[in-house]
Amino acid sequence: MRISIVIPAHNEAAFLKDCLDSFVTQTYLPNELIVVDDNSSDDTFVIAQKFSNKYPWIKVVQRHSTDTHVPGKKVVDTFNFGLAHASEFDLIGKFDADIILPLNYFEMMVNQFQSNWKLGMCSGLLFIQKNREWVYENIADKNHIRGPIKLYHKACFNKIEGLRPGVGWDTVDNLLAKYHDFETLTLPELHVKHLRPTGHGYSSKNFQAKGEAMYKMRYGLILTKIASLKITWQAKNPLLYLQMIVGFLKAFFQKQPRYVTKKEGVFIRNYRWKGIRSKI
Repeated sequence: MRISIVIPAHNEAAFLKDCLDSFVTQTYLPNELIVVDDNSSDDTFVIAQKFSNKYPWIKVVQRHSTDTHVPGKKVVDTFNFGLAHASEFDLIGKFDADIILPLNYFEMMVNQFQSNWKLGMCSGLLFIQKNREWVYENIADKNHIRGPIKLYHKACFNKIEGLRPGVGWDTVDNLLAKYHDFETLTLPELHVKHLRPTGHGYSSKNFQAKGEAMYKMRYGLILTKIASLKITWQAKNPLLYLQMIVGFLKAFFQKQPRYVTKKEGVFIRNYRWKGIRSKI
């Protein structure tokens, strides 16, 4: 299976070498790896270019975007910029520059996709370092395919019409894959090291954007409150709940455009309620 990977990278010099080392030592190499240097002011481009000079299947392109950080949208826009430079593929991946893959990562991925024609998305699990040990990054269910390690079958990627440019893109893609009757799978034996824990540098504006995303996914207010409470509990910060509800209400009164259709929204709400009831 032909694999194309896109890595959006902004000032990732501290992590990029270790990340790319884990790609070039894979037992099943991707056919193509595209690093998109998005307006970096450090040595991100230099590091990526050294790998490109050594490995013909690694490409480096530069995107000159604004310095303004737009949560979710900036990384998706950068991914799409790289995707426009991709060759023909069967599997397309959006990976972050601050991860280290196990050696057999893509070998295991290909085995799963080849053995299940309904599989739309697949990944390992993310682990972060605490007290010199690598532990599961417990901010999502273990069956959720996380944003830094997204690998899609082309049929699924096309059916969900790519990635939504905003916060929540890495949740709505999972939900839309299920809506279109694709399966998603995480392999717990594949431990991916996440060198920079999720949420590093998050501001209150980021959490308002999460509430906005729940509106755009048509969660409705009750589901948004439940999801916000869960995030607040995990973060152990009660103020975040208020930020997410404010974000939801702002989007509601501003009548911001949705990520999904009404029909898709009905499926998403039913799917979420089913998940909640199963845990009661």
